[in-house]
Amino acid sequence: MKKVVPLLLLIGILLCALIGKLGYKAYLKYAPTKELADQEAFYGVSGNELVLFLDDEQQEETGLFMSNQVYLPVAWVDAHLNKRFYWDGNEQLLVYTLPDEVLYMDGDTRGDSGAPVVAVSGQEAYVSAETITRYTDVRIVPFVKDEVKRVFVDTGWEADEWRSLTKDTPVREKGGVKGRIVVQEPEGSRVKVLKTSEGWSKVRTEDGHVGYVSSRRLGGTESMTYISTFQEPVYASMSMDQKVCLVWHQVTSPEGNATIQKLLQNTRGVNVVSPTWFAMTDNEGNYTSLADKAYVDALHSLGIQVWALIDNFSSDVQTEVMLSKTSVRKRLIDSLMQEVDTYGLDGLNLDFESLKESAGPHYIQFIRELSVACRAKQVVLSVDDHVPAPYNAFYDRREQGIVADYVIIMGYDEHYSGGEAGPVASYPYVKAGIEGTLEEVPKEKVINAIPFYTRVWKEDIDGNTSSDALGIADAMSWVRTNFGKKEKLSWQEENGLYYGQIVDKKEGKKEIWLEEERSLGMKMDLIREYDLAGVACWKLGFEPADIWDIVKVNE
Repeated sequence: MKKVVPLLLLIGILLCALIGKLGYKAYLKYAPTKELADQEAFYGVSGNELVLFLDDEQQEETGLFMSNQVYLPVAWVDAHLNKRFYWDGNEQLLVYTLPDEVLYMDGDTRGDSGAPVVAVSGQEAYVSAETITRYTDVRIVPFVKDEVKRVFVDTGWEADEWRSLTKDTPVREKGGVKGRIVVQEPEGSRVKVLKTSEGWSKVRTEDGHVGYVSSRRLGGTESMTYISTFQEPVYASMSMDQKVCLVWHQVTSPEGNATIQKLLQNTRGVNVVSPTWFAMTDNEGNYTSLADKAYVDALHSLGIQVWALIDNFSSDVQTEVMLSKTSVRKRLIDSLMQEVDTYGLDGLNLDFESLKESAGPHYIQFIRELSVACRAKQVVLSVDDHVPAPYNAFYDRREQGIVADYVIIMGYDEHYSGGEAGPVASYPYVKAGIEGTLEEVPKEKVINAIPFYTRVWKEDIDGNTSSDALGIADAMSWVRTNFGKKEKLSWQEENGLYYGQIVDKKEGKKEIWLEEERSLGMKMDLIREYDLAGVACWKLGFEPADIWDIVKVNE
């Protein structure tokens, strides 16, 4: 019996020790940590970097705090807030385009606060918050008194719901009591709940921290409303008082100008002619000119406007290089405005094709700046675009539709020289081009261009494909020679075109998808159905006279 007592005592002691150990482990597991977070490590910043939040989501990019001002990366601002901030890295200029003015800002330009508008750190350009809010409908709220500085950018103006804390509450790095403490918030302070999950809520505090609090600590709700005083700039447009019926006149020599009146005798209803007069020649903004004052005067006497075309077709022109320099864009625009004055032009037609994606931001900036100059002189700016496709989205039709007067869809070249055989402009292709453009550009500014040409496709016995472009008149002659009449071709309802094929054992195969009255009539029906601003035709002289009974937009 004496031996049993010590044994029970020992077991009791061991049980107590075990219970104590388990209890301590439970305490360690479930007791809230009081460890403070390293805020620099938590937010991922150091030095004069600013933690950057967009609509309460922390961004990978960071801002800067310099000269007692908040600066945000221009590239980030362009991507998320306002695409009209343009940074010229070649000439170290920040350019901003208003409807009637182009602003040029460098490192010496000061804002209202007296601080520089632009800051450069390494290869990155930054723009001051006060400059952003001057031209952008956003709220920017900085928190710069703490060691780790933060800035919140909010793009919405709807009311926010804020909730008060029912007691002193730690805001933690993550949901759960083991999350280290980012900041301690007193009872009664307010937080904006961003999301809730399993008893924990991600919140933004009034003093500009983001972390997690226990949902049980959330009290009453208070709505916070915001009122925007920002006024969107209005980009006034020049427009004709009737539907546009434009023809392009391809001019390749001074003598070509003399053909215009004879060619126009074949037409009816044309109110705009766009001669191909200006061709870029290098990356410094130089171009050749075939402009002719007598040509303009003659068309004006007929009540026809002249929108001179500028192209970038020369192999010596790298558009992404040429337009990336602000001084080159400015010099080119000034020169074009001199042409407007010298020849009395009514408009300009911009036909820059085959651009690389890297040219995108420079090209749209050129259009913005050119629009300011055209607006000042009350001349029309029209821009030619391919049918919308993912590969050419960088042409930025949406912005074109704001700053330019007309956006012209080149509704052809569905199949082109060097590619596989097929129609120049099938009905589904044209319809998709119109609908895709209308998703970004108002119908009052959209002109659809139709082809006055057809391709005859040839595939030799070795399978090599080539094609010849024929005007409608010549294509009809080819059909008569090879088929007798177009009715011997088969009508393809799905393409809205007559189709013909010839197979010769020695010469191979020839195919044609014929553009003529019926096919062009269907395209004109689309222009009317979608109530577009008009039609454009490539090119003058390719058409028989009776086609103008079909191609008309003003009855």
